Amino acid sequence: MMKKLSIQLALVAAAAAGSVGAHAADKLTVQMKWVPQAQFAGYYVAAAKGYYKAEGLDVTIKPGGPDVSPVQVLAGNQADAIVNWMPDALAAREAGVPLVNIAQIFDKSGLMLTCKKASGVSSPKDFKGKTLGVWFGGNEYPFLNWMAKLGLKPDVDVKVLKQGFNVDPLLQNQAACISTMIYNEYWQVVDAGVKEADLVTFFYEKEGVASLEDGLYVLEGKLKDPAFVARMAKFLKATFKGWNDAVKNPEEAAKIVVAADPSGSATLPVQIRQMKNIATLIGTAGTKKIGYLEPAAYERTVKVLLAGGSSPVIKKDPGKAAMSHVVWEAAQK
Repeated sequence: MMKKLSIQLALVAAAAAGSVGAHAADKLTVQMKWVPQAQFAGYYVAAAKGYYKAEGLDVTIKPGGPDVSPVQVLAGNQADAIVNWMPDALAAREAGVPLVNIAQIFDKSGLMLTCKKASGVSSPKDFKGKTLGVWFGGNEYPFLNWMAKLGLKPDVDVKVLKQGFNVDPLLQNQAACISTMIYNEYWQVVDAGVKEADLVTFFYEKEGVASLEDGLYVLEGKLKDPAFVARMAKFLKATFKGWNDAVKNPEEAAKIVVAADPSGSATLPVQIRQMKNIATLIGTAGTKKIGYLEPAAYERTVKVLLAGGSSPVIKKDPGKAAMSHVVWEAAQK
């Protein structure tokens, strides 16, 4: 009798252990391109509202910063996926880090040059002889391509100021124009007291030199693992829900972002404004196409990056190898 009871208890314990193992959340780490802000609201919303947990995932969202290279983090196997701009991703791929885009959240570019009208710049033809602030660390590629298209050589026809991630060069008249995002730095200039009427902006999108920005990238070899693809598909499914919510309710998303910022520097009014601007860059939000990388948009970006004259961002067309719909399609099931 005692032996039978022991066997029954052992079976119950084994079943319980199996149940726990079956429900253990799969760990997954995603590296952001910058510090916590509405630019990444969809991920923070998905985490805060339990969407990742509902998919059986234990997701770690790693903030970025000026000293963080998402590509290096991924190459060092410190993350499963990264948020990155396509120019940097394709340049890294050509340099030997086999990045593949598995989802494209932003379908429009928010990058622009913001200039003071007092500097004498009213159109791109006025750039010659001027000092232009440019972000580096992978963000310089769209700018260099634009200058090549205009026939302007950096540090010959225009002076390139390696811009920090602030707007000081414009405020202190160290540059005629600086790099800004419509959802962030442009408003920092306005908040600093410069009237919008005294500014002129040039959107890369409107100038025909825009490249795809915030997309999700993984290492190519990982896509050969069915378990990895399945795990990432769950991640995409939950992330898309997070982004749909963020676009639909920017105030709620902003509150979640502010709560996720350990530094306390993110403020609610600024993040609400940023989220409303971010929403304009995600034209597929609320549709079944959210996160889908349109082949035509990908090919357009590749052409833009190849058309850099003597110094193109990439020298060879990566073809379709640098993008994959495998995970996105699995997320639709």
